[in-house]
Amino acid sequence: MKTQEEQMIWVEAVTYEDLAVNTGKTIRYQGEEVALFKMKSGKLTAIQNRCPHKAGVLAEGIVCDEHVFCPMHDRKIQLSTGLVQAPDTGCVQTYSTKVHNGTVFIGFLV
Repeated sequence: MKTQEEQMIWVEAVTYEDLAVNTGKTIRYQGEEVALFKMKSGKLTAIQNRCPHKAGVLAEGIVCDEHVFCPMHDRKIQLSTGLVQAPDTGCVQTYSTKVHNGTVFIGFLV
């Protein structure tokens, strides 16, 4: 049986150095849209780019600590889990990331 990582296709997104800290970047792959973030710590996170509330573009949101705030209605979303903070509800998909030779890759399940 294959592991989840073995079931992924790794898609080249951007060079690590080209990502601004705490600023989202939209990455598109075969109809999916991902918001990619480089945190202040240097850690990368990638989530579905549309808020579950009214489909606000999360890459355009404000990052604070480990959260992004939807630019439309200020929903607070945990970047590591994709969960919307209570009392609001919902979640967005998260994606695996890795860096190889200075290039960021995002993992998509096949």
